[in-house]
Amino acid sequence: MQVLHVAGLRKFYGPEPVLDGVSFDVFAGDRAGLVGPNGTGKTTLLKIIAGRESADGGECLVTSGVKLGYLEQHAEFPEGRTVWEEARTAVQHLIDLQHEAETTAARLAHTQDPTERRRLAARFDFLQQELHRLNAYHLDHRIEEVLQGLGLGPSYYDRPAGQLSGGEQNRLLLAKLLLAEPDLMLLDEPSNHLDIEATQWLEEFLANHHAAMIIVSHERYFLDKVTNRTLELYRGTVDSYTGNFSAYLRQKEERLLVARRTYEKQREEIAKAEEFIRRHHYGQKAAQAQDRRKKLERIELVEPPREIEPPPIRFPPAERSGDVVLRVENLGKGFERPLFSGLTFDIARGERWGILGPNGCGKTTLLRCLLGEVLPDVGRVVRGYNVVIGYFDQYLHCLPDDLPAMDAVLPTETVADDLIEQKRRDLLAKFGITGDRALTPVKNLSGGERCRVALARLTATRANLLVLDEPTNHLDLWARDALEQALKQFDGTVLFVSHDRYFIDQVADHLIVFEADRVRVIHGNYSTYTALRAAQAEAKSLDADSRSGKDHADKNRTKPSQGEPASQPTKRKRRFPYRKQEDIEADILRHESRRDEIINELALPDTHRNGQRVKELKNELEEIEKSLQLLYAHWEEVMEFNR
Repeated sequence: MQVLHVAGLRKFYGPEPVLDGVSFDVFAGDRAGLVGPNGTGKTTLLKIIAGRESADGGECLVTSGVKLGYLEQHAEFPEGRTVWEEARTAVQHLIDLQHEAETTAARLAHTQDPTERRRLAARFDFLQQELHRLNAYHLDHRIEEVLQGLGLGPSYYDRPAGQLSGGEQNRLLLAKLLLAEPDLMLLDEPSNHLDIEATQWLEEFLANHHAAMIIVSHERYFLDKVTNRTLELYRGTVDSYTGNFSAYLRQKEERLLVARRTYEKQREEIAKAEEFIRRHHYGQKAAQAQDRRKKLERIELVEPPREIEPPPIRFPPAERSGDVVLRVENLGKGFERPLFSGLTFDIARGERWGILGPNGCGKTTLLRCLLGEVLPDVGRVVRGYNVVIGYFDQYLHCLPDDLPAMDAVLPTETVADDLIEQKRRDLLAKFGITGDRALTPVKNLSGGERCRVALARLTATRANLLVLDEPTNHLDLWARDALEQALKQFDGTVLFVSHDRYFIDQVADHLIVFEADRVRVIHGNYSTYTALRAAQAEAKSLDADSRSGKDHADKNRTKPSQGEPASQPTKRKRRFPYRKQEDIEADILRHESRRDEIINELALPDTHRNGQRVKELKNELEEIEKSLQLLYAHWEEVMEFNR
């Protein structure tokens, strides 16, 4: 069933249209990711569909009877209403149905009039069917599940909603939308303000939900998990693709190949025709030249390929520091409660360390301890030789609002001397800020542009240790990819906090992970961490099964007679030879990296033209998978013996 029809939609904010003939349909079961660079009009399009803004042309029709829900970006809660009470307003229509069913049942029990009894009985049956259809019998459990999943657990229930932080209020708005269960959801950056655990919960919830959806998100893992269709908004129009974001990228490249060939072929034909006309507009072939001129005037020009160019983000070469950039010894810090303790590790030159964990766990506090901005309660941080730190603050406090970008990019007066205007323009151009945008006051730039100005400012510090707190905030998918590549090519050292799992996986080679009961160091990326967690969970499950079997056997075993020695407990034996945990994790990372390379190569059309190569790759992939299973088991054994 079609739930939304958009045709020829146009919207102007100036002489040039933001939306210039947007057309697409959404059907029941579609979970469409709406993607495109920042500033292309994604939020504007959602607001027009939701009725928050009017279009300047075209039509946008929501099918009659379809309930639409839009994720608001700004919260306004009545004074004094608690989080729980505010969440219940999303299901008020179901609560009203419950109350009516109870009232109808009570009236039915007391009426003596046969006609009235039949009417009340019919109404009661209808209400019961509606309550069953809408799954309205366990509303409190549904509210608890959604609030808990979005990180608003029982400790939040009695808090006034108006006193929550901005991020917490946005999570409450999202909870209300999910509880309302509309037929068509419009979700603009739903994973903003969510940590990784809450984002994973939301992914599962949306992926298994029956509603149609249009989702704007800049997180690739989220789009890959949730969406089954992709809408690309670029140059004022929408192109539709089947599948999630990864499938979109493959199809996009295929379409670009065809579009480039078609466009270039037409340009060559036009150039040849123009050359013929120029050479023969007089003389014996003048008639032919005139004929070709008429054909050129009638020709329908092929549009240039819809190629989205990422900003050219680059970091300059870093001055060499000591081999050990930061040495952390027994570090601990707490405020009302301990945040971390006993942290000991070395960050070596050229490494890229990521910090991840739930909101409020202490990631930024750890970062500030490492920077020397906050004193630890115990332990110390030793900075290596010739280490110059450049810090990226997620709130962009380093950028003066009233200064133009070209002046805001200057980090200090001492560095400003050799950064003449042209050099500053060149520096901003490396991050995609060109032309008049370089002269625009910071406060008038978009979030993504401000973020890139801050990154450009960071490079002007000539740092060889980049410390980044949520650097991907406000960056679109293409800018994030450019930043990933720039950080991987940077020859200095990187330390960052991020909730973007794909970004973490691409950039980090070491992780500091805040878990519920500890902080652990992982020698590898996010894929390594998830694989280790999966292996650990499987081992615990097997251990629980074996314990259950042992307990059952112990109950059925007869007690030894008095004089008979009791059997000694069996000593655990190693399956594998002794190895250090760090060495095993390094091997896992190496094997997983090679596995990803093989999978990517097998996905290329050119690979399948060589049957022998395909066979070799598949055999190698099979061997790597076997090796990884052994490495996971070996790692788990080391963890067991280290307990």
